[in-house]
Amino acid sequence: MSQNPYYSRTDTSKLNVSNDEWKRILPPVLYAVSRQAATEPSFTGNMWKDETIGNYYCAVCGNALFKSTAKFTSMCGWPSFFEPLRKDNMLYREDNTYGMHRVEVLCARCESHLGHIFDDGPEPTGKRYCMNAVSLDFEPTGE
Repeated sequence: MSQNPYYSRTDTSKLNVSNDEWKRILPPVLYAVSRQAATEPSFTGNMWKDETIGNYYCAVCGNALFKSTAKFTSMCGWPSFFEPLRKDNMLYREDNTYGMHRVEVLCARCESHLGHIFDDGPEPTGKRYCMNAVSLDFEPTGE
């Protein structure tokens, strides 16, 4: 696998990369989830119950997504957050696949699939950003 030349935790410019290019540079499981909206099986990712303090980034492009202070244990089997780091770092799209009405969450920088948002989270937002762990990179802050 080639290194990802588009990954940056400081560059916030919008990316316009073809799926063929993403397929060439991303690991297969990350490509399937991020570019084809696959879902990793619940309780298999390494982040759903981790309580380490730090920041979460898009695993495809490095866009900053969440702080660990917004993370909570929802017992759904995927990392869950009640608010994003910034409102403009995500895009939302109606998702009516599998006979369900949901709202898909995408990275605003690279338009990769991250997961879905639901209205059953804790206060203060009442939201649950249910994310695929494979779509996230984590960096502890050492606090």
